[in-house]
Amino acid sequence: MSKKKFILTAKEVINLEVKALQNLKKTLNNSFNQAVFEIIKCQSKVILCGVGKSGLIASKIAATLASVGTPSFSISASEASHGDLGMISKKDILILISYSGETSELRNIIQYANRNKILLIGIVSKKDSVLYKASDIKLIIPKVIEAGGIVPTASTTAQLALGDALAIATMRYKKFSKIDFKKLHPAGSLGAQLRTVEDIMIKGKKIPFVNENLKMSKALRILTEKSLGILIIRNKHKKTTGIITDGQIRRFSQKNLNFQSLPVKQIMTKKPISIEKNELAAKALSVMNGKKITSLIVHGKQKPSTTIGVIHVHTILKSNIS
Repeated sequence: MSKKKFILTAKEVINLEVKALQNLKKTLNNSFNQAVFEIIKCQSKVILCGVGKSGLIASKIAATLASVGTPSFSISASEASHGDLGMISKKDILILISYSGETSELRNIIQYANRNKILLIGIVSKKDSVLYKASDIKLIIPKVIEAGGIVPTASTTAQLALGDALAIATMRYKKFSKIDFKKLHPAGSLGAQLRTVEDIMIKGKKIPFVNENLKMSKALRILTEKSLGILIIRNKHKKTTGIITDGQIRRFSQKNLNFQSLPVKQIMTKKPISIEKNELAAKALSVMNGKKITSLIVHGKQKPSTTIGVIHVHTILKSNIS
C-alpha cells in the first residue's frame, strides 16, 4: 500500500465515523431526556457495563460522569457473573452498552436488573435484541458501517458521543461549575488552572494590616516584617481603605524627607483593586498583568471592603498557573 492510500484510508474511517455521529444526532428523542432526568434523580450510583470495545467505552463514560459530579463506575461483564453483581443496589442505575444487544455476557446482568427492579438504560442498535426489550429506557445507536467492515469503530464512536452527551446534559442541569470541577481535579495542569484565589492566597496573621492613623515609621517596620512589599490600610471598623506599596514609599521618600512622621492615610492609594476569593487564580494573574501590579487584595463574597487575604504574582507562578 502506498503512502497516499494511508491518507485515503484515514479519511474513509473518519467519514464513516462522522456519518455515524450525524445519524446519531437525528435519532435523539425523549428517551434521552428520560435518561438524563433519571441520572439527575439518582441518589446512589450509575453503573456502566459493556463487553469488549463497548466495555472500554463504558469505563470512559463512567469516568466522565464521575468527573462532573455523578458518582459512577464501570464493572466487568464477566466478573459480574462471579460475584460483582453484588456491587449493584436497587437504588442504582445500570447502563448497559452493546451494539447488537445480544452479547451473551450481559444476559445475567440484564436478568439481575429486571428481577431486582433496577432501572436499566440500554445503549443498543437492534430493536429486536434482548437488551432493547429488557431496557426501561432505550437509547438507540443507528446502524453503522464499521471501518474495515468488522472492527468496532463507528459504533463505539457513537456510543462514546452519546455518553458524553449524557454527562454534559447532566452537568449543566446540576449547574456543576468550574469550582466544583476543580474540587474533583486537584492534580495536574488542569487542576492548577482551576485553582481559586482562596486556594493560594496569603491569609491570617501574614496579612500586613495597619491602621490608617498609624505613623509611617511604625508602618515601615510592619512592611519589613511581613515581607510582601505592601501594606493594607484599614480604618477603626477594620474596613480596607487603601494600600501602600514599597514602590510608592520609595517615590514618596524622595520628595518628602519627613514622610516617616506622616500617618499612612496621607500616603496610601485609596480604593485599592480587590478580587473575590472564589475567582480563578488565572483571572487574578490577568488582572495583575493588565494593571501592571504584583499583588491583589482579596475579599469575601459581596464584601469588597473587608480584606481576607493577599495574592502575589510569585505565588501564582509557583503554582504553575498561567
